[in-house]
Amino acid sequence: MAQAHADAEKYYVPHSSPWPIYGSITLFTLMSGAVATLDGWLPAWALLPGFVMLALLFIFWFHTVIGENQKGMYNLAVDRSFRMGMMWFIFSEVMFFAAFFGALFYARNLAVPWLGGDGGKIFTRMLLWNNFDGVWPTNGPAALGPRANGTFETVPAVGLPAVNTAILLTSSITITIAHHALLTGHRTRLKIFLAATFLLGFTFVVLQAMEYHEAYTELGLQLGTGIYGSTFFMLTGFHGMHVTLGAIMLTVIWFRVMSGHFTPQRHFGFEAVAWYWHFVDVVWLGLFTFVYWL
Repeated sequence: MAQAHADAEKYYVPHSSPWPIYGSITLFTLMSGAVATLDGWLPAWALLPGFVMLALLFIFWFHTVIGENQKGMYNLAVDRSFRMGMMWFIFSEVMFFAAFFGALFYARNLAVPWLGGDGGKIFTRMLLWNNFDGVWPTNGPAALGPRANGTFETVPAVGLPAVNTAILLTSSITITIAHHALLTGHRTRLKIFLAATFLLGFTFVVLQAMEYHEAYTELGLQLGTGIYGSTFFMLTGFHGMHVTLGAIMLTVIWFRVMSGHFTPQRHFGFEAVAWYWHFVDVVWLGLFTFVYWL
């Protein structure tokens, strides 16, 4: 018994791996392509090598980790470290979105009213932007973009955003049912509800793409439409990217379930993706409330 406990506390040290250095090169390539694209040095295809390398990094590195796990190389000590790592990762994501929500709050509740003369800053309005009406939404005090002086329309909460809210809330229920099925050993129910979850996730992404197309072509709302357009697309766009990544991870987990992976006692890979998906759902509720509704 003492020997078994000692073995459980030993930490598995993996053999030398090429993936950390490859990951560093991948991130450098991706960021270099992003800088070249944003500064206009190269067209958008400059991002393609970085994204391809990133996809290969995920595929091969996770293949290595999954293989080591299936061979029984990971004990409870490694499992705890995985859980702590995922917790800190989700915390970093919370702070990431907190920064964008903070930008939205500052612009909406402080900067725009100040430019309109509120808070004792009447001379800002008189001397810099005369007759600026500090109401939200706005695309700025001057003519910005093709739809200047606020001649754009906002995306209504009643419509695709409301449908997407229902979709994500439903997906939160389906992933919970799938988790319970895994714990109780109901593999068929697990497969069905896990598949329903990632299908709902991809449906969300498709509907958001339709919403973006309508915003650009019919509502005049674009990324360059001042502070409102910037905060809208930064918040919803990054969230859409997280939904896409989450749906891909759920798909990978589903294939692992179909291959017989995970047991009621050892299933951290499933739990990690479930935590991430619940986080994505909670962030969307904040987005729907503060970006679309209020």
